[in-house]
Amino acid sequence: PPRLRPGGGSAGDPVSAGTPGSDEVDGVVEAWRRERPDLAVEPMQVWSRIDRLAGILDERRKRAFSAHDLEAWEFDVLAALRRSGAPHRLSPGQLLRETHVTSGTMTNRVNRLVARGAVTRDADPHDRRGAQVALTPEGLALVDAALASLLRVEADLRTVLDQIVDADFPFLGMCYGIGTVTVHL
Repeated sequence: PPRLRPGGGSAGDPVSAGTPGSDEVDGVVEAWRRERPDLAVEPMQVWSRIDRLAGILDERRKRAFSAHDLEAWEFDVLAALRRSGAPHRLSPGQLLRETHVTSGTMTNRVNRLVARGAVTRDADPHDRRGAQVALTPEGLALVDAALASLLRVEADLRTVLDQIVDADFPFLGMCYGIGTVTVHL
């Protein structure tokens, strides 16, 4: 799993080099304080770190999905169908609400997943004008395997966050400029 190292960045980190107990965000914030002393840059202490963590999570999620030849958007659609319970079938409108995309985007996504054999699109038996999108057995196996990989990645990242919190909350202090910790993932 990822490792946690209290303290600052490494000597090779140009922003935090030579500044014990600091990280690259501290360097960025300090540079903005120097260049724009008229602005309160403290919120960057929190949001820049959250942004970096979000980037790490996004990269790790992409890696987990790519191990199953999936894109994140494919997982989102397949996961929405899987969460719906047997028979794992939703209308395009329900998929829109689950995935927060436009109807044109959903049409394209469903078409691509149909071509891949992960879902089917059938007439809605209750509404002749409507359609239903359903997982195929292949789609079900794919989303289940990808979910297991994703949960392993997220558990590893959660372990790192738990270590940070267990170490007298230095991550929270880091976010508020009280102290720092560098996470090596």
